[in-house]
Amino acid sequence: MAAEQAIGVFDSGLGGISVLREIHRLLPQESLIYVADSAHAPYGSKTSDYIRERSQYIAHFLLQQRVKVLVVACNTATVHAVDFLRETLPIPVVGIEPAVKPAARMTQTGVVGVLATQQTVNSPRLQQLIRDHAGAVQVLTQACPGLVEHVEAGDFSSTAVRQLLKHYTLPLLEAGADTLVLGCTHYPFLSELIHEVTHGRMTVLETSTPVTHQLMRVLERHALQATQTAGGDVTFFTGRQDEQHLLSLQVLWQRAVTPRELPC
Repeated sequence: MAAEQAIGVFDSGLGGISVLREIHRLLPQESLIYVADSAHAPYGSKTSDYIRERSQYIAHFLLQQRVKVLVVACNTATVHAVDFLRETLPIPVVGIEPAVKPAARMTQTGVVGVLATQQTVNSPRLQQLIRDHAGAVQVLTQACPGLVEHVEAGDFSSTAVRQLLKHYTLPLLEAGADTLVLGCTHYPFLSELIHEVTHGRMTVLETSTPVTHQLMRVLERHALQATQTAGGDVTFFTGRQDEQHLLSLQVLWQRAVTPRELPC
Protein backbone atom coordinates (compact mmCIF):
# COMPACT_ATOMS: atom_id res chain seq x y z
CA MET A 1 0.00 0.00 0.00
CA ALA A 2 1.41 3.38 -1.01
CA ALA A 3 2.05 5.91 1.74
CA GLU A 4 0.96 8.68 -0.62
CA GLN A 5 -2.59 7.33 -0.82
CA ALA A 6 -5.26 9.38 0.94
CA ILE A 7 -6.76 8.91 4.38
CA GLY A 8 -10.51 8.30 4.28
CA VAL A 9 -12.72 10.05 6.83
CA PHE A 10 -16.49 9.70 7.13
CA ASP A 11 -19.43 10.81 9.23
CA SER A 12 -23.19 10.66 8.98
CA GLY A 13 -23.01 14.28 7.86
CA LEU A 14 -20.89 17.36 8.35
CA GLY A 15 -19.98 16.91 12.01
CA GLY A 16 -16.87 14.89 11.21
CA ILE A 17 -15.38 18.03 9.71
CA SER A 18 -14.45 18.90 13.31
CA VAL A 19 -12.12 15.88 13.17
CA LEU A 20 -11.07 16.49 9.57
CA ARG A 21 -9.92 20.02 10.42
CA GLU A 22 -7.70 18.74 13.21
CA ILE A 23 -6.23 15.99 11.00
CA HIS A 24 -5.50 18.57 8.31
CA ARG A 25 -3.94 20.91 10.88
CA LEU A 26 -1.63 18.32 12.42
CA LEU A 27 -0.96 16.30 9.24
CA PRO A 28 -1.02 18.90 6.44
CA GLN A 29 1.06 16.70 4.15
CA GLU A 30 -1.60 13.97 4.10
CA SER A 31 -4.23 13.84 1.36
CA LEU A 32 -7.73 13.40 2.76
CA ILE A 33 -11.06 12.19 1.37
CA TYR A 34 -14.10 13.13 3.44
CA VAL A 35 -17.51 11.53 2.99
CA ALA A 36 -20.62 13.14 4.48
CA ASP A 37 -23.48 10.63 4.33
CA SER A 38 -25.89 13.54 4.70
CA ALA A 39 -28.73 12.00 2.72
CA HIS A 40 -28.97 9.45 5.54
CA ALA A 41 -28.25 11.72 8.52
CA PRO A 42 -28.69 11.71 11.41
CA TYR A 43 -27.52 8.22 12.32
CA GLY A 44 -28.55 8.74 15.94
CA SER A 45 -32.20 7.97 15.23
CA LYS A 46 -31.53 4.95 13.01
CA THR A 47 -31.35 1.26 13.97
CA SER A 48 -28.05 -0.43 14.71
CA ASP A 49 -28.37 -2.57 11.57
CA TYR A 50 -29.00 0.50 9.42
CA ILE A 51 -25.96 2.28 10.85
CA ARG A 52 -23.78 -0.78 10.24
CA GLU A 53 -25.06 -1.11 6.65
CA ARG A 54 -24.38 2.55 5.85
CA SER A 55 -20.95 2.39 7.48
CA GLN A 56 -20.08 -0.66 5.40
CA TYR A 57 -21.30 1.07 2.23
CA ILE A 58 -19.23 4.20 2.91
CA ALA A 59 -16.17 2.15 3.86
CA HIS A 60 -16.30 0.21 0.59
CA PHE A 61 -16.85 3.43 -1.36
CA LEU A 62 -13.69 4.82 0.23
CA LEU A 63 -11.80 1.61 -0.54
CA GLN A 64 -12.69 2.21 -4.18
CA GLN A 65 -10.98 5.61 -3.80
CA ARG A 66 -7.87 3.65 -2.65
CA VAL A 67 -7.60 5.11 0.85
CA LYS A 68 -4.85 3.70 3.09
CA VAL A 69 -6.58 4.22 6.47
CA LEU A 70 -10.22 4.74 7.47
CA VAL A 71 -11.19 7.22 10.19
CA VAL A 72 -14.74 6.77 11.49
CA ALA A 73 -15.36 10.39 12.52
CA CYS A 74 -18.78 9.58 13.96
CA ASN A 75 -19.42 8.40 17.51
CA THR A 76 -22.64 6.62 16.56
CA ALA A 77 -21.02 4.75 13.68
CA THR A 78 -18.09 3.85 15.93
CA VAL A 79 -20.19 2.26 18.66
CA HIS A 80 -22.29 0.27 16.19
CA ALA A 81 -19.91 -0.54 13.35
CA VAL A 82 -16.22 -0.07 14.12
CA ASP A 83 -15.63 -3.64 15.32
CA PHE A 84 -17.30 -5.01 12.19
CA LEU A 85 -15.24 -2.68 9.97
CA ARG A 86 -12.00 -3.72 11.65
CA GLU A 87 -12.84 -7.38 11.13
CA THR A 88 -13.76 -7.03 7.46
CA LEU A 89 -11.63 -4.26 5.94
CA PRO A 90 -8.09 -4.77 4.60
CA ILE A 91 -6.89 -1.39 5.97
CA PRO A 92 -6.45 0.04 9.48
CA VAL A 93 -9.56 1.61 11.03
CA VAL A 94 -9.54 4.43 13.60
CA GLY A 95 -12.72 5.10 15.57
CA ILE A 96 -13.85 7.84 17.94
CA GLU A 97 -15.25 7.50 21.44
CA PRO A 98 -16.47 10.01 24.05
CA ALA A 99 -13.71 11.35 26.30
CA VAL A 100 -15.00 9.62 29.43
CA LYS A 101 -11.56 8.61 30.71
CA PRO A 102 -9.98 12.11 30.72
CA ALA A 103 -13.23 13.62 32.00
CA ALA A 104 -13.23 11.23 34.97
CA ARG A 105 -9.66 12.29 35.79
CA MET A 106 -10.46 15.98 35.40
CA THR A 107 -13.70 16.44 37.32
CA GLN A 108 -13.51 18.14 40.71
CA THR A 109 -17.11 17.43 41.71
CA GLY A 110 -17.09 13.75 40.82
CA VAL A 111 -19.88 14.23 38.27
CA VAL A 112 -19.43 14.17 34.48
CA GLY A 113 -22.05 14.83 31.80
CA VAL A 114 -22.02 13.25 28.34
CA LEU A 115 -23.99 14.68 25.42
CA ALA A 116 -24.53 12.20 22.59
CA THR A 117 -27.07 10.87 20.11
CA GLN A 118 -29.75 8.48 21.32
CA GLN A 119 -28.04 5.52 19.65
CA THR A 120 -24.71 6.32 21.30
CA VAL A 121 -26.33 6.76 24.72
CA ASN A 122 -28.12 3.42 24.31
CA SER A 123 -25.04 1.52 23.13
CA PRO A 124 -23.39 -1.20 25.23
CA ARG A 125 -20.03 0.18 24.06
CA LEU A 126 -20.58 3.51 25.86
CA GLN A 127 -21.78 1.73 28.99
CA GLN A 128 -18.64 -0.43 28.93
CA LEU A 129 -16.48 2.66 28.45
CA ILE A 130 -18.06 4.17 31.56
CA ARG A 131 -17.58 0.97 33.58
CA ASP A 132 -13.95 0.70 32.50
CA HIS A 133 -12.88 4.28 33.11
CA ALA A 134 -15.28 6.23 35.35
CA GLY A 135 -14.38 4.52 38.61
CA ALA A 136 -16.20 6.29 41.43
CA VAL A 137 -17.15 9.21 39.17
CA GLN A 138 -20.84 9.54 38.34
CA VAL A 139 -21.38 9.79 34.57
CA LEU A 140 -24.71 11.24 33.44
CA THR A 141 -25.57 10.58 29.79
CA GLN A 142 -27.94 12.85 27.90
CA ALA A 143 -29.36 12.07 24.47
CA CYS A 144 -29.70 15.22 22.35
CA PRO A 145 -32.27 14.84 19.55
CA GLY A 146 -32.25 17.81 17.20
CA LEU A 147 -28.72 19.12 17.68
CA VAL A 148 -27.28 17.30 14.66
CA GLU A 149 -30.00 18.74 12.44
CA HIS A 150 -29.21 22.29 13.57
CA VAL A 151 -25.50 21.86 12.80
CA GLU A 152 -26.27 20.30 9.42
CA ALA A 153 -28.40 23.38 8.66
CA GLY A 154 -25.58 25.74 9.68
CA ASP A 155 -27.51 26.93 12.74
CA PHE A 156 -25.14 27.51 15.65
CA SER A 157 -26.86 30.33 17.54
CA SER A 158 -30.63 30.51 16.96
CA THR A 159 -33.14 30.70 19.79
CA ALA A 160 -34.25 27.17 18.95
CA VAL A 161 -30.79 25.58 19.29
CA ARG A 162 -30.10 27.68 22.39
CA GLN A 163 -33.26 26.33 24.05
CA LEU A 164 -32.30 22.77 23.13
CA LEU A 165 -28.88 23.20 24.69
CA LYS A 166 -30.37 24.66 27.85
CA HIS A 167 -32.76 21.72 28.02
CA TYR A 168 -29.90 19.23 27.69
CA THR A 169 -27.14 20.88 29.75
CA LEU A 170 -28.76 22.72 32.66
CA PRO A 171 -30.06 19.55 34.36
CA LEU A 172 -26.50 18.20 34.23
CA LEU A 173 -25.25 21.37 35.89
CA GLU A 174 -27.93 21.11 38.55
CA ALA A 175 -26.85 17.51 39.19
CA GLY A 176 -23.32 18.76 39.92
CA ALA A 177 -21.52 18.05 36.65
CA ASP A 178 -18.48 20.28 36.16
CA THR A 179 -17.13 18.47 33.08
CA LEU A 180 -19.05 17.95 29.85
CA VAL A 181 -18.08 15.39 27.21
CA LEU A 182 -19.23 16.06 23.65
CA GLY A 183 -20.01 12.56 22.39
CA CYS A 184 -20.91 13.52 18.83
CA THR A 185 -18.61 15.14 16.28
CA HIS A 186 -21.32 17.66 15.36
CA TYR A 187 -21.38 19.13 18.86
CA PRO A 188 -17.97 20.89 18.91
CA PHE A 189 -19.46 23.39 16.46
CA LEU A 190 -21.82 24.36 19.29
CA SER A 191 -19.05 24.77 21.90
CA GLU A 192 -19.31 28.54 22.11
CA LEU A 193 -23.05 28.40 22.64
CA ILE A 194 -22.67 25.61 25.22
CA HIS A 195 -20.20 27.84 27.08
CA GLU A 196 -22.77 30.65 27.03
CA VAL A 197 -25.76 28.67 28.21
CA THR A 198 -23.78 26.98 31.00
CA HIS A 199 -22.19 30.34 32.01
CA GLY A 200 -18.72 28.84 31.68
CA ARG A 201 -19.31 26.52 34.64
CA MET A 202 -18.38 23.33 32.78
CA THR A 203 -15.14 22.21 31.21
CA VAL A 204 -16.02 20.95 27.73
CA LEU A 205 -14.12 18.04 26.19
CA GLU A 206 -14.18 16.76 22.64
CA THR A 207 -11.94 14.23 20.95
CA SER A 208 -10.72 15.50 17.58
CA THR A 209 -7.14 15.95 18.84
CA PRO A 210 -6.85 12.54 20.59
CA VAL A 211 -8.30 10.84 17.49
CA THR A 212 -5.73 12.58 15.30
CA HIS A 213 -2.93 11.49 17.63
CA GLN A 214 -4.21 7.92 17.42
CA LEU A 215 -4.26 8.22 13.63
CA MET A 216 -0.64 9.39 13.73
CA ARG A 217 0.31 6.33 15.77
CA VAL A 218 -1.49 4.04 13.32
CA LEU A 219 0.25 5.63 10.33
CA GLU A 220 3.63 5.21 12.00
CA ARG A 221 2.93 1.62 13.06
CA HIS A 222 2.04 0.65 9.49
CA ALA A 223 4.72 2.86 7.85
CA LEU A 224 2.01 4.81 6.01
CA GLN A 225 3.06 8.41 6.71
CA ALA A 226 3.05 10.58 3.61
CA THR A 227 6.57 11.58 2.64
CA GLN A 228 5.66 14.53 0.43
CA THR A 229 6.49 17.97 1.79
CA ALA A 230 3.74 19.81 -0.08
CA GLY A 231 0.25 20.09 1.38
CA GLY A 232 -2.05 17.17 0.68
CA ASP A 233 -5.28 17.41 -1.31
CA VAL A 234 -8.64 17.40 0.47
CA THR A 235 -11.60 15.97 -1.46
CA PHE A 236 -15.22 15.98 -0.33
CA PHE A 237 -18.11 13.69 -1.21
CA THR A 238 -21.58 14.42 0.14
CA GLY A 239 -24.97 12.79 -0.13
CA ARG A 240 -26.73 16.13 -0.52
CA GLN A 241 -26.14 18.82 -3.11
CA ASP A 242 -28.71 21.46 -2.11
CA GLU A 243 -27.54 25.03 -1.63
CA GLN A 244 -28.03 25.17 2.15
CA HIS A 245 -26.05 22.00 2.70
CA LEU A 246 -23.16 23.20 0.55
CA LEU A 247 -23.15 26.52 2.38
CA SER A 248 -23.02 24.72 5.75
CA LEU A 249 -20.11 22.60 4.52
CA GLN A 250 -18.10 25.65 3.50
CA VAL A 251 -18.85 27.43 6.79
CA LEU A 252 -17.63 24.43 8.79
CA TRP A 253 -14.57 23.78 6.61
CA GLN A 254 -13.85 27.54 6.67
CA ARG A 255 -12.93 27.77 3.01
CA ALA A 256 -14.49 27.34 -0.42
CA VAL A 257 -15.06 23.77 -1.54
CA THR A 258 -16.83 22.01 -4.39
CA PRO A 259 -17.90 18.57 -3.16
CA ARG A 260 -18.60 15.64 -5.42
CA GLU A 261 -21.87 13.77 -5.16
CA LEU A 262 -21.83 10.56 -3.13
CA PRO A 263 -23.62 7.73 -4.95
CA CYS A 264 -26.37 6.61 -2.63
